[in-house]
Amino acid sequence: MKKYNLTFLLVVIALIASPQLLAQKKMKSPPANAKGQINGATVVIDYHQPSANGRTIMGDLVPYDQVWRTGANNATTFEVDKDVKIEGQALPKGKYALFTIPGKDEWTIIFNKNPNQWGAYNYDEADDALRVKVKPAKTGQFVETFTINPEKDGVAMSWENTKVKFKVTD
Repeated sequence: MKKYNLTFLLVVIALIASPQLLAQKKMKSPPANAKGQINGATVVIDYHQPSANGRTIMGDLVPYDQVWRTGANNATTFEVDKDVKIEGQALPKGKYALFTIPGKDEWTIIFNKNPNQWGAYNYDEADDALRVKVKPAKTGQFVETFTINPEKDGVAMSWENTKVKFKVTD
């Protein structure tokens, strides 16, 4: 009887301790949230922040001319509380998966109607609400961790030596 009580006690302790142990494990690409007002619209972007860690990013870890989840882990989401224009094209209010197709000289920014995706593995172009093209720029300094920032007139994404920005207007 004592053997069963001890086993039961150990199982209960393990079940109680497991969530705390898992919660303490640091993620390689931690979650991040970028929120801001852009031309009267509230924009909320949820994403995961990978770091360069000595790797070549653009054109290598993030290949050119292929759909990228625009961060790590889950697909990045872009939510806007009113109808806006992205680079002059209409995007209805709502929540979207934010994908990109990086290129050396041009990026495609994609707003996909399916925001609940893991990476870009189930990405379907037929679900795109909007695609726009923008030009990348060089950053003034090396950016170790992928970062998305709402700015006065748009959203900027920076990593390694590259910055890409798309305009958001009403």
